[in-house]
Amino acid sequence: MDNSNYLYLNTSILYRCGQKYYDKKLSGHDINAAQILFLILIYEQEGLNMQQLAQKGCFDKGTITKSISRLEELGYVTTQSSPQDKRIRLLYTTDKTKDIIRDIYMIRQQWWELLSKDIGAQELQQFEATLSRLSENARRYEQQEEAGIKLFGIQKLTLLDYPQKMASTIFTGGCNFRCPFCQNSDLVFLPENMPELQEEDVLSFLEKRKGILDGVCISGGEPLLNPELAGFLKKIKDMGYAVKLDTNGSSPDQLKYLVEEGLVNYVAMDIKNAPQKYSETAGIRNLDLSGIQESITYLKEGHVAYEFRTTIVKELHTAQDIQDMADWLQGAAAWYLQNFEDSDRVIQKGLHAWDEETLQQFQKLAKAKVPNTELRGI
Repeated sequence: MDNSNYLYLNTSILYRCGQKYYDKKLSGHDINAAQILFLILIYEQEGLNMQQLAQKGCFDKGTITKSISRLEELGYVTTQSSPQDKRIRLLYTTDKTKDIIRDIYMIRQQWWELLSKDIGAQELQQFEATLSRLSENARRYEQQEEAGIKLFGIQKLTLLDYPQKMASTIFTGGCNFRCPFCQNSDLVFLPENMPELQEEDVLSFLEKRKGILDGVCISGGEPLLNPELAGFLKKIKDMGYAVKLDTNGSSPDQLKYLVEEGLVNYVAMDIKNAPQKYSETAGIRNLDLSGIQESITYLKEGHVAYEFRTTIVKELHTAQDIQDMADWLQGAAAWYLQNFEDSDRVIQKGLHAWDEETLQQFQKLAKAKVPNTELRGI
């Protein structure tokens, strides 16, 4: 017998067949297999909150939110604010649930009888013990600490980086672009002696600033290159902070994941230049713009609050480039033209800023297609 897919295949069979069974049996109540476990857990522990529900079954936030919303719509579940923390919603079943809970338990019991048919009591007892151990091992893996994210800087207080919020900015290291005007060359090239911050120290700082700071900005480098970013953001979100992400938009799948998991509240995506000059401005030959385009489209669909921003450099940006970018970004919620600032940390020396009058002309061109275009850094 080939055991290479034993656990995965048999777990899938049990899940799929059980789903079909519950969907059929519950159809008269307008609920399905995706919602029944949540309903039972809430009924058996009234006043549960979503975080506790997530911990019980290792559920992700999106799955819980979708199912609870549906149960609320159907009148089976209601929510109330916690007296201790108004941001936390407590879950309760309604009389409508109590009217059908016996039927649900009977449906569950019948499914177990079907599964355990012709299996002896001792064999079932051994199976239950083994399954419990397998589940506990899986839960332990789910809950074990992920490798800490590598962090290389923190600005403890900023009133500029996160619109309308008092925030702290945290810098990740490494980038897949080499923009000539980048102010953070050390975060791009990561010198051997680059000091690293410990994740636990950064989290400890944020814990102490709760009630003082409103948000946290994640910048770089390119933050989305870090596979540990989601776990880090979960810890920040659990403290109650809003999160702003700075990105070059080259990793649309990672961007979508963070947004759809509720780990990001605001996205600032850099638009380097018009498409025909993107490679030159990003410092990468033959750059594939498909990921950039996908991120632009996704943000413009309104899944999360966002802004586009472009650092304007005299040697890299002309009026025609501004016009071409405006055509590309037409209909965007917000676009900021940021004046270049020289420093000893810039990747390429000898670049210059445009004068204020020229920037205002660029702004006027941009506003024709993106009305909410503003200037920064003048």
